[in-house]
Amino acid sequence: MDKPKVVLGVSGGIAAYKACELLRRLTESGHDVRVVPTASALHFVGAATWSALSGNPVSTEVWDDVHEVPHVRIGQHADLVVVAPATADTLAKAAHGLADDLLTNTLLTARCPVVFAPAMHTEMWEHPATQENVATLRRRGAVVIEPAVGRLTGVDTGKGRLPDPGEIFEVCRRVLARGVSGPDLVGRHVVVSAGGTREPLDPVRFLGNRSSGKQGYALARTAAARGARVTLIAANASLPDPAGVDVVPVGTAVQLREAVLKAAADADAVVMAAAVADFRPETYAAGKIKKKDGQDPEPVVLVRNPDILAEISSERARPGQVIVGFAAETDDVLANGRSKLDRKGCDLLVVNEVGERKTFGSEENEAVVLGADGSETPVPHGPKEDLADTVWDLVVGRLS
Repeated sequence: MDKPKVVLGVSGGIAAYKACELLRRLTESGHDVRVVPTASALHFVGAATWSALSGNPVSTEVWDDVHEVPHVRIGQHADLVVVAPATADTLAKAAHGLADDLLTNTLLTARCPVVFAPAMHTEMWEHPATQENVATLRRRGAVVIEPAVGRLTGVDTGKGRLPDPGEIFEVCRRVLARGVSGPDLVGRHVVVSAGGTREPLDPVRFLGNRSSGKQGYALARTAAARGARVTLIAANASLPDPAGVDVVPVGTAVQLREAVLKAAADADAVVMAAAVADFRPETYAAGKIKKKDGQDPEPVVLVRNPDILAEISSERARPGQVIVGFAAETDDVLANGRSKLDRKGCDLLVVNEVGERKTFGSEENEAVVLGADGSETPVPHGPKEDLADTVWDLVVGRLS
């Protein structure tokens, strides 16, 4: 079978060296990659590096190998074009249809999905001109990943850092998997909760659960690949931030509730994938609870935590907001799930059966998505991204 053809465009920014890691991941996963750098990018990483890592020739000019018409052919034959890093200059040229080098010509001729991973100083990213260019590209169907927050060139810190190359690769992988169906969540703000809350008992101990956060992170990652603005509220998850996602770390159920209510105020959809503790200790011991010889420990009195899913379902922040819940069940899965769906009042409930091959922390999942309209959508055992895409398919249908 032919390898998927990917064009990796590289703009002239200091983050160009990070594109080498993205190129390695693409080639090692079986993609045929053609690197098309700008002339400025070659000041940071030379053509020999790109050629050696990709196994393909590298050029910046439309006049090289002109008999092959590269300014047209490269874009025509691509299954995906990803520009990483994408500078403010490249975004502006792409938005206005300028074509003064091989990369911008390729962007004009490509009829495949296009992903931009911007990297620049905060002031450049926040400038109205850049924001309008990004909005234009998104409106046309391109996926423009939100930059990360962190250390920039020199001593500057802020939003504008290139996301982790491994996470950019995951976005590209999901975009390729969906093919030409396009970013159907462009212009939408979605909120996803992930991980498991921890309720402190003393400075050392807590009540918690085994949730890894992987399903919630898969939901956030796939939503970003489909063009959404994503807020991920992460409870005690030790996972890399998905590219283009605003991550809000929390610890307890009360903190998660506060973060969800704040983020949901302007959200089109909220997906509650986090495992939220039903109870918390009534009192918190300021010092470590000691074991005393000959004495039984004092009983731990528990109080109920807020029911966040029921609250946001009954008091929706905006008309038409879609609410999705998750339920882990061990028996009578569909009956218990349907009962929970009725109690919570959400639009969709993803019901997992906890058991062999279906445990917390797994890379795979299977579930049935129950709808308040009586629908049942089974999702067979497979990668958690597949379940995530099914959830977003159902959400998009209700948003439409």
